[in-house]
Amino acid sequence: MAKNPKQKQTTLSKKHLDRMHREQRQTRWIIIASVAVVILVVLVIGYGVLQDRVLRYRRPVAEINGERISAQEFRNYTKYYRYGIIRNAESNYQLASMFGGDPATLQSFLSQLQNSVQQLDTFTAGETAINQMVDNALVVQEAKKRGITVSDEEIDVRLQEALGYYANGTPTPTNTSTPAATSTLSALQISMMKPTATTTLTPTPSITETQATATPTLEPSPTPSASATPQTSPTPEPTSTPYTFEGYQNTYATVVADFDVNFQVPPETLRYVIETSLFREKLQKEIVGVVSCEEEQVWAQHILVADEALAIEIKGKLDAGEDWLSLVETYSTDEGSKSQGGDLGWFSQGKMVKEFEEAAFALKVGEVSDPVNSQFGWHIIRVLGHENRPLTTVECQNQEQTKFENWLTEYRNAAQVQILDYWQEIVPLQPTLSPEIQQAIEQASGATGDIPPTP
Repeated sequence: MAKNPKQKQTTLSKKHLDRMHREQRQTRWIIIASVAVVILVVLVIGYGVLQDRVLRYRRPVAEINGERISAQEFRNYTKYYRYGIIRNAESNYQLASMFGGDPATLQSFLSQLQNSVQQLDTFTAGETAINQMVDNALVVQEAKKRGITVSDEEIDVRLQEALGYYANGTPTPTNTSTPAATSTLSALQISMMKPTATTTLTPTPSITETQATATPTLEPSPTPSASATPQTSPTPEPTSTPYTFEGYQNTYATVVADFDVNFQVPPETLRYVIETSLFREKLQKEIVGVVSCEEEQVWAQHILVADEALAIEIKGKLDAGEDWLSLVETYSTDEGSKSQGGDLGWFSQGKMVKEFEEAAFALKVGEVSDPVNSQFGWHIIRVLGHENRPLTTVECQNQEQTKFENWLTEYRNAAQVQILDYWQEIVPLQPTLSPEIQQAIEQASGATGDIPPTP
C-alpha cells in the first residue's frame, strides 16, 4: 500500500497578518466615513428644508421697543392687506362695468383700478403692511401701559358683527348726521355777493344702483288672473329664516376656510386685525378726548392775475370805489370762480396755499387785501365771512382721526423702532388681481376705452 504524502499546511506570517488587519481597519473606516457623509448630506438637506419652511419665517422683520414681529406674522398680514385691496378693486370693476358708459365716470373707476395696481406693487404693499404692523404694535403697547384691555369676548363679538350676527338683536341705526352749516347774512355780506337769478328747482330722479349680488325678495310676485276665476285666499308671505348662532358659526367656518385656502391667511391673523382695531379705537378715545366738532372758517372771494403790476393797479381801482364784480369779470384768470364773482366759498385752515390762507384769515369781514403772491399768481382777496362753523359727522370723525394720527407719528418718532431689510426677501406676491380685472385695466388704458362686463 502506497504511503500518503504529507499535506503541506499554509502558515501566515506576522507580516501578512498585519496587512490583513490594516485592510480590515481601512474598510471599516471607509464604511464609517461613507455613512457619515450620507448622514451629513441628509442633515444639510433637512436643515435647508427646515430653514426654508420654518426657521426663515421665525426671523424678525421688525423690533418695536424690544417686541419683535416675525417674518411669518408679516407675511400673513401682508396677504390680508393685499386681500383688502383686491376686494376694493373687484367692487370698482363691477361698478365700472355697470355705470361706465359715461367717459368721465369710466375714467374715475379706471383711476381707482390703476391705483389698486400700484398699491399691489410688491415693495409698496410690503412697506405699507410692515409700517401698519409697527403702528399696531405701538398702539397696543401704549394701550396696555394705560390699563386698556381687549378680551377674547370682545373680539368674538366684533367678528360676529362683521358677519351680520347680533346676539342681542340687530341694532337700530341712529341718525348721526350734522345739519349743513348755515349763516344769517348781514346787509354787508349780501351787498358783496354776486346776485343770482331766481330759478325753479326741478326734482332730480334718484337712481337705484343694482347690487352686485341678487337679494331675494320676500314679497310674492303678482300673478295675472282672469276675471272669471274665483278669488282664492291670499297666499301667506314667506318669512326669512332667523340668523341663529349656529348659522353664524357655519358662516364663520366658511369665511375662515376661504381665507385659509384661497388667500393663505390663517384665523389668528383675522383675530389680530380685530384685536388691534379695538385697541386703536379705545386708545384714540383716550388720546383725543372730546373734540369740538366746529372749526374757524373764512368765506372769501379773490381776483387772480399773473403779475404784480396789474394786481396793484386793480387794488387801486378798488380803493377808488370801482365795482368788485366788474373787475373780477374783466381781469381774473381763475375760470373756476370768475363766473361766481371770485367766490371761493367757506374754507378752513390747511385748505389753501399758505400765503393765501394767512392773508385771508387776517382780514376782517368786508376788508380787501393788498396783492398776495402765491404759486398760482397774484391774488386780491376780499373776505365775506369769518366764524366758527359746525362740521359734518364725517368731517368731525376725520378731525379726530387726524389728531390721533399726529399723536401716533410723534409717539413713533420717540420709540425704538427698527425695521429690518429682510422683509423685502420674503414679502408675498399673492393674492393678486384676477385675470379678468387685469385684462379690463389693460383694455381701458388702451385703444378700446371700455370696461368689459363682468362675467
